[in-house]
Amino acid sequence: MLHLFTPEGEAALAAVLRLRPLMAFDFDGTLTPIVARPADARISVAVASRLAALASRLPVAIVTGRAVADVRPRLGFVPHFVVGNHGAEVEPAAASGAALFTALDGLRAQLSAHAAALRSAGVQVEDKGLSIALHYRLARDRARALQRIEELLTPLPAGLRCFAGKMVANVVSADAPDKAQAVHALVTTTGAAAAFFAGDDVNDEPVFAAAPAHWLTLRIGRDDPASLARFGLDGPHEMAMLLQRVLAITAAAASCRIPNNRRGIISPQQPQADAP
Repeated sequence: MLHLFTPEGEAALAAVLRLRPLMAFDFDGTLTPIVARPADARISVAVASRLAALASRLPVAIVTGRAVADVRPRLGFVPHFVVGNHGAEVEPAAASGAALFTALDGLRAQLSAHAAALRSAGVQVEDKGLSIALHYRLARDRARALQRIEELLTPLPAGLRCFAGKMVANVVSADAPDKAQAVHALVTTTGAAAAFFAGDDVNDEPVFAAAPAHWLTLRIGRDDPASLARFGLDGPHEMAMLLQRVLAITAAAASCRIPNNRRGIISPQQPQADAP
């Protein structure tokens, strides 16, 4: 996977920004490093300030596995859109939200019945309403914890879908939209001609797989040769640098526009020979 800060990556970034795209970002592992305790995650001031500046120029969305109410206070800026629960939670709440919630009731009862065994194995259960996460990052024996999770979820109750993450197993309704559906819906909502999407995990791969050729997809962490993202960064520590580059490109593009009596602006590609 090519690094974004290569000639090919820089050209692709400039090309998608010319389309004034939706700018969409995952949260954990993308805008902020993965931390041992999810409650400790926050976006740095450097990243938040650049995202705030970007949101004044282009539509910005956070598309995360967290619940919307959980992630909002961690951002440090106000995006145009926040989509939570791996694509299932949108604002305003969709009419299908209640059904997606109740689809997990059987699993909730099962997890409650096995709560002691899960705690003993070091598994932390996080019920986010429209998804349930079983974390094992803090388990003393991660292999044992994962085995316990797999035993509990096999067979998976009917009507549910399970997918892995970084030291976590996620369960949602089989009818819940994923991140790819969420990003495509936001592109339609905003009328954007394209999208830029950055993510780092298994639940971001559907976006990478479903992205048209003129979108730009970016994986944070270039350690997965099977990823379908077009380009990569080495980690969240490069996000502030990327956002600064995006701001520089968009500022340069804006400075090339001059008043035009008919359309209000002319594009940077148009000749300006008539200018005094």
